[in-house]
Amino acid sequence: MATKPDATGNTSAPLSEDELQDLVASADTGARDPAGTAGYIIAGVALLWSLFQLYIASPLPFTLTSMTGLPLVLNDAQTRAIHLAFGLFLAFMAFPALPSSPRNRIPLADWVLAIVAACCALYIFVFYRALAGRPGLPITQDLVVAGIGMVLLLEATRRALGPPLAIVALVFLAYVFFGSSTLVPDIIRWGGASFSRAMDQMWLSPNGVFGVALGVSSAFVFLFVLFGSMLDRAGAGNFFIKLAFALLGHLRGGPAKAAVLASMMTGLISGSSIANVVTTGTFTIPLMKRVGFSPEKAGSVEVASSVNGQIMPPVMGAAAFLMVEYVGISYLQVIKHAFLPAVVSYIALLYLVHLEAVKNDMPVLQKRQTHPAMVALMRSGIVIASIVILIGAIYYAINFIKYALPDLSAPVLMLALLVAYVALIWYAAKSPDLEMDDPNAPVVELPVASEVIRTGLHYLLPLFVLVWALMVERRSPGLSAFYAVLLLIVIILTQKPLKALFRGLQSEERRAAFREGFEDLVVGLILGARNMIGIACATAAAGIIVGTVTLTGIGQVMAEFVEFLSGGNIFLILVFTALISLVLGMGLPTTANYIVVSSLMAPVIVELGAANGVLIPLIAAHMFVFYFGIMADVTPPVGLASFAAAAVSGGDPIKTGFTAFFYSLRTVLLPFIFVFNTDLLLIDVTWVEAIWVTAQAIIAMLIFAAATQGFFMARNRIWESVALLLVTFMLLRPGFFLDLVQPPYIETPPTQIFEAVKDEPADAGIRFTIRGPNFDNPDQIDERTMAFDLGAAGAEGAARFEAATGLVARVEGETVILDEPFDMNSLAGKTLSKLDFYADEPVVITAVEVSNEGRMPRELFYIPAALLLALVMFMQRRRGGTLGGNPQAGRPRPAEA
Repeated sequence: MATKPDATGNTSAPLSEDELQDLVASADTGARDPAGTAGYIIAGVALLWSLFQLYIASPLPFTLTSMTGLPLVLNDAQTRAIHLAFGLFLAFMAFPALPSSPRNRIPLADWVLAIVAACCALYIFVFYRALAGRPGLPITQDLVVAGIGMVLLLEATRRALGPPLAIVALVFLAYVFFGSSTLVPDIIRWGGASFSRAMDQMWLSPNGVFGVALGVSSAFVFLFVLFGSMLDRAGAGNFFIKLAFALLGHLRGGPAKAAVLASMMTGLISGSSIANVVTTGTFTIPLMKRVGFSPEKAGSVEVASSVNGQIMPPVMGAAAFLMVEYVGISYLQVIKHAFLPAVVSYIALLYLVHLEAVKNDMPVLQKRQTHPAMVALMRSGIVIASIVILIGAIYYAINFIKYALPDLSAPVLMLALLVAYVALIWYAAKSPDLEMDDPNAPVVELPVASEVIRTGLHYLLPLFVLVWALMVERRSPGLSAFYAVLLLIVIILTQKPLKALFRGLQSEERRAAFREGFEDLVVGLILGARNMIGIACATAAAGIIVGTVTLTGIGQVMAEFVEFLSGGNIFLILVFTALISLVLGMGLPTTANYIVVSSLMAPVIVELGAANGVLIPLIAAHMFVFYFGIMADVTPPVGLASFAAAAVSGGDPIKTGFTAFFYSLRTVLLPFIFVFNTDLLLIDVTWVEAIWVTAQAIIAMLIFAAATQGFFMARNRIWESVALLLVTFMLLRPGFFLDLVQPPYIETPPTQIFEAVKDEPADAGIRFTIRGPNFDNPDQIDERTMAFDLGAAGAEGAARFEAATGLVARVEGETVILDEPFDMNSLAGKTLSKLDFYADEPVVITAVEVSNEGRMPRELFYIPAALLLALVMFMQRRRGGTLGGNPQAGRPRPAEA
């Protein structure tokens, strides 16, 4: 249960601070923290795991190998095995088997399970050469280890993440072994696999547990989770919360707006929506309740903003790194595609909570006024302009140093970074350290932004190093995170001693400050590893699903199932895919969630779209299923983030979940839009176009928030809400209305197919209508329209056609005849598998459609959208409304103490 009975027997009393920390520990780091030797072993193994991950991410193995001649550089198979061994050992040690299991000691059975599980993972490390020498031919010893390892992995996953992922993995394993049973429906039945074949696929080869997902976890995810844990341990989490309240807390509904901003900043470095809810919600939810939000609405705002932290680059709950592997594009491209929808979603949420506050006439919290409002506004403008100028100056200064001192640029830049760090610490030492306010205190005095900023500017340096290495230097995510963590280690060790020095404290106090810094470093490394236990188990267990999809081909079955339900309608295909992603994502952490839904459902969208005449980029499909997968954290009955928020607020968990889903409707809308309007993912847009797309998307989502909240300039009438929804759709998807007026494709004679293909520009889309006899029923003639991306231009028509489609066509008189696809696993092979290419009646192309380049600009439909918006504004203005809300309906007043 998420709540506990209060003194009256009500079950809606919020949990205490200790109980909330226990909730986070149970979900993320493990509820067991024994004293004595066992506690030291857990801490020591966790610390060793962090040090191991830093070692393999650093250049040190290559340096030591060249110096000593010893093979100290580990390959992927070895690092994944060691990574999982650490995760499994700590899962059995830190997570109790049952709620009633002891937490202050470790039972003997758990010691045995932890050691055996770690040994099963290390078996791949020790015998990887022998296993590589007998691919597909496991010996009895291999099978015994694999079988035990699979069982213990599922148990570790159940302990660390709860039953959902373990149950899903068991269902897929059952399908592997018993898929040939007559109890299995015909549509998903397959031949089944032996124990030897299954274990070879799942444990002994890199196609299952030790596959891509675990590789991403060991190479990238660990370092980013460690970075987030250490940054929070250094004090940045408190800094972000204070800064959010200093900037937004004094506005109408300020605590809710501050919660949104704080959760966004925390989400930048967090991989857990539950931890995000509890970390920021402990402070923000009581304040939201104080200014008038009900417990359910306060919890819902926190849930909506915390879950959205999972879609915010650069981490995206570790999904960003998995997308690099699954989509086959660079990390920088993933960040570019994910950035705009995430930012737009957060801006819309800020506006949504503003409207909620205005229409309910909520009071404001008092803010210390250090300057008149106009002066404060001018100072803010000067600060923002100065930051932009400073960033530009730093960029050109670094490039100048690299150009002027190519051989010495690295040490010079490191020295400059350290000088900047010491200067910022000196500046921070002039102010007292930040302390977390008690949200339940009688009076809350909001901090001043300038006072908060000066205490934590040095926290921005690791973020700067991370972004610079990723975006400018184009380093790998793992190496970039390593450099950022390295700087964080320096900061944690030295920030307290340096502050003590600059404040003129005695030598004994400086030594105590250094000891505190060292303890913070050790604790940060341990917490980073403990936060990774669930993710390591999740990526390994999700490898079972990936291995099953590869072994059985169930992905194609899912495509057929969704197409059967939707009848080939692309919108219904997306709806059913979204619903399946929601179900598959229930109760799963973000990383496992994405692995499961992307393995099963992302290819379905791409294949069925193309098979029904709509080209959908692969990254758009992956973003679509990712968005709906994380919505499972919100949606009852399993919405984990909603239950965590209810535990903080004392509200009803189910009601909190439904309200949070209502607040998250913008996150539901965006995937349906960017699948068709890929400009929102910044695909093939210039920087000038990107500015326009950003402005248009922000305006559209603000209008959508006003429509769903039933309040714009004043309370909406029904027709006004409908009109605002229409305006939203016209701004986000103007191509839909243009398609009704002018078709996106124009027909060309089928016999001119090769000329049409040759003349189309690079990456152009083309559609073919294919007609032929059904393989099972020759008297039945099937017909479908397929879309293809023609790729690079310049080739001859026939060669370009064959390369893009995987089909061979020949023109005979007035007929274009197709031969059977040479690759039955290609899109054409799968889509046309039910046609009989050897019947008396041939399979033919009956229509060819090329892009209609002569259409009017789709932006013309912004004009009726603007007119309709103006009409709504005019009608609400006549009723006394203003853009900031009706002044008579929400006059600011101080919050009650």
